[in-house]
Amino acid sequence: MFRPLLLLFAGLLALAGCGSGPETRRGPLVLAAASLQEAMTQAADAWAAKGHARPTLSFAASSALARQVLADAPADLFLSADEEWMEAAERGGKLRAGTRRPFLGNRLVLIAPANATPPASIAAALSGLGDGRLAMADPDAVPAGRYGKAALTSLGLWTGVERRIAGAENVRAALLLVERGDAPLGVVYETDARASRRVRVVAPFPAGSHPPIIYPIALLAASAAPEARGFYDFLLSPEGRAIFARHGFTEPAR
Repeated sequence: MFRPLLLLFAGLLALAGCGSGPETRRGPLVLAAASLQEAMTQAADAWAAKGHARPTLSFAASSALARQVLADAPADLFLSADEEWMEAAERGGKLRAGTRRPFLGNRLVLIAPANATPPASIAAALSGLGDGRLAMADPDAVPAGRYGKAALTSLGLWTGVERRIAGAENVRAALLLVERGDAPLGVVYETDARASRRVRVVAPFPAGSHPPIIYPIALLAASAAPEARGFYDFLLSPEGRAIFARHGFTEPAR
């Protein structure tokens, strides 16, 4: 557990140091939940197309990123896939006052490999799991896993599958297990399923079966990149939000 975090921290230090000479413009370093990869990359490209220094993006589980924030990683923005890890960063005094905002929403779905034909209901699909595994992000720490556990518990299905869980370090790792056929079913965000041609959605989880999925955004207190605030404002603007909407993200629950 600690070695991956140390490696991530070392990587962030290296990223922060890249292009730090007096003649080089440095874009903000953004720590973003793994499920944001495609949309955030497109947003960074759109910002750079306006003549700004391109942001550097680092994706991982929100839990891992929050721990890096708490360890004073040299970054500028933090986007978590849940409020709990953002709250931890705020309690630790790591956020710039007044910049924490609810940014995006999402939906939770059950997926299977694209060539599979499981029953079109969550209960029926899980009852046919047999010796297979259910891929999902770590249900004890990673937001997608915690949302998934809450949903399965609410539907009365958790005790029947908890010993069949193939835990993954983040939601994209869970997606990969299903894409490769290592797990016949998985719990991911709808946006993850949309980003892959190798999986299909079996069924969405009822919205009321888990806490609202909210991605908060905040500037970090130690941010030093001149354009960090500008990129933050761009992401929250109608133009920035439209990029994420095209990838399937929703407005956050109010």
